[in-house]
Amino acid sequence: MSKLLEQLTVAELAAALDTDDDRRVVDTRPPDGYDAWHLPGAVNIPYHPVEGLGDGRSWESIRSQLGDTPVAVICGKGLASTPFGIELARRGHDDVAVVKGGMEDWSKLYDVVEVATDGDLFLAQVQRRAKGCLGYVVGDRAAGEAVAVDPTRQHHEFELVAADAGTVLTGVVDTHIHADHLSGGRDLADRLSVPYYLSGDAADRGVAVDYTPIAGGDTIPVGAVDIDIVAAPGHTTELLTLRVDDRYLLTADALFVDSVGRTELEFGAGDAAHGAELLYDTLHDRYASLPDDTVVLPGHVSVDSGGRFSAGSAGELVATTLGELRAELPIFSLDREAFVERVTATTTEKPPNYTVVIDVNRGQHELTDDEATGLELGPNNCAV
Repeated sequence: MSKLLEQLTVAELAAALDTDDDRRVVDTRPPDGYDAWHLPGAVNIPYHPVEGLGDGRSWESIRSQLGDTPVAVICGKGLASTPFGIELARRGHDDVAVVKGGMEDWSKLYDVVEVATDGDLFLAQVQRRAKGCLGYVVGDRAAGEAVAVDPTRQHHEFELVAADAGTVLTGVVDTHIHADHLSGGRDLADRLSVPYYLSGDAADRGVAVDYTPIAGGDTIPVGAVDIDIVAAPGHTTELLTLRVDDRYLLTADALFVDSVGRTELEFGAGDAAHGAELLYDTLHDRYASLPDDTVVLPGHVSVDSGGRFSAGSAGELVATTLGELRAELPIFSLDREAFVERVTATTTEKPPNYTVVIDVNRGQHELTDDEATGLELGPNNCAV
């Protein structure tokens, strides 16, 4: 039985899915959890360790549905998958694996993609696969220094990226007060005793944590690499974007590879138009002098309920150029009035629990680890 019930980590499952492994993923969570977000290609077969199968299903019908295809069973936290797998194996299925940690661990899975650069500049995109959060490590290999940009709660991932590049983190930057995920910025900076950089305008949003204020026009030196700060209000009042080596623009939630950031999360529906006007000015005034070959490295990529990226694939660089967006992104070509109308007409679902997430990131609310994990589950929903 133990041979049949192979234990898979989420990293092992991801590797199998990325290589077109024919293993079928069975998600045993209730339908509402599955519908909100699930792994690519997963099928939903609700199961409770005590109550058994849901929806009036029988084990015979499930065996018929799955056939002899290898199966990986995943649940919320890794608790229901094992009894489901045992029962499936007992009924004759020869290749059953269970995913350790369930969707909770899947939400903490990261891919690292190094950006092609010249000289000693090191730049890596740190992708949180389940949510589409994109953070960065920017460093100078010769100086052995690096800065983490928009680190998540699993900030050790950013430390590992820096270490693998032969650098240590000498600073941490949060581009804005995030609404979709919990920042690990302040905790990481505290652990390493390094500066935590945040826009000086964050004070107007009631931020209660200590930080080193920065503003548009400032520069953060990392060895011989300069990170130039470009103010980019719109998605939020205090949002900052980072220009690296006069070639790369870390756009945070101002500009994505296929859309722009929504504005009502801070401003509210009643004043979202003001945020949209600020965002229009960011794209057409503050970015106007930047050349078309500027590489855009966004802060998010949208992830659909089936776990697929809206642009590219997990483990591949999510990037484009300003020239491509100016020429091909429809919303970029709209005039001011039409742009504001389009942004404020956003009807996509807001990030889960976004008001609480904002309060936590402002330092106004504390959570246990279990509460924090539950708060973040689901896609980011930050784009228009």
